[in-house]
Amino acid sequence: MEDINKASASKNNQVKAFTKEEVFKYFFLLCSILSIFFLLLICVFIFKDSFTFISKVGVKEFLLNDKWAPANKPPSYGILPMVMGSVIITVLSSVAAVPIAIMVSCYLAFDCPKRIYKVLKPALNLMTGIPSIVYGFFALTIIVPINKQLFGGTGMNMLTASELLLIMILPTIISMAESSLRTVPKSYYQGSLSLGATHDETITRVMVPTAKSGIFAGIILGIGRAIGETMAVILVAGNQTRLTFNILKGMRTMTTNIVLEMAYAAGDHRQALIATAAVLFIFILIINIGFFVMKRRSDQNS
Repeated sequence: MEDINKASASKNNQVKAFTKEEVFKYFFLLCSILSIFFLLLICVFIFKDSFTFISKVGVKEFLLNDKWAPANKPPSYGILPMVMGSVIITVLSSVAAVPIAIMVSCYLAFDCPKRIYKVLKPALNLMTGIPSIVYGFFALTIIVPINKQLFGGTGMNMLTASELLLIMILPTIISMAESSLRTVPKSYYQGSLSLGATHDETITRVMVPTAKSGIFAGIILGIGRAIGETMAVILVAGNQTRLTFNILKGMRTMTTNIVLEMAYAAGDHRQALIATAAVLFIFILIINIGFFVMKRRSDQNS
């Protein structure tokens, strides 16, 4: 009798577990479908007005014109200064952030003492969650006066914005790179040492290349945040719609242009800002595709 009761209880538990698994499976399926649906909805909203505006103004006039003057008669909707501003500060911040982030993540994963790690890791997690406007005020009160004293001018320029974005994207890249390094089997490290490689050689030639997928993912997220950052950049970039390659001059990014003018924009002006958002969307898509291609080629070569 006891055996029958145990078998019945076991069967009931299996049915409950199966039911719970089915519920969660369909719940996650629904979440995936909704995420795709919302992404398509965003694309339709952005690109519908964008195509209408760009077909009327022209791709060359919109992307390659360096004059943004919606209030003029006739108006001019050239976004080249904003595109170049976004590209320059993203490249400057990313070029500096990537090697620093990889070195810090290697230190945290392999060399950091536990008592120091217990302080550094929560601090990095806290930095990831700090609102961007707080970073902006930090840069406005600390970085801007320093750059003003060193280089003259107002201190609000592309260099300041790049330094700010460098600080903002570091925690994201470091966290993902460190997590990826910790997933590499320890046997890889031990095997490399047993073959005569040094500690540093093992990290740079074995562990980091093995963890490149996670590191690439962190870099993509960091660059995506840099090119899409708005509130912090508004405070320190100067917000001047001019085409310049001098990093000590003020500029305006695509995101700041949208935020500053969307509140009062109407008609073609509003459509131009939506088209700017479409260009930004395409930029981020190109970055993701580029890193995916690089990663795939790297995997094939290795």
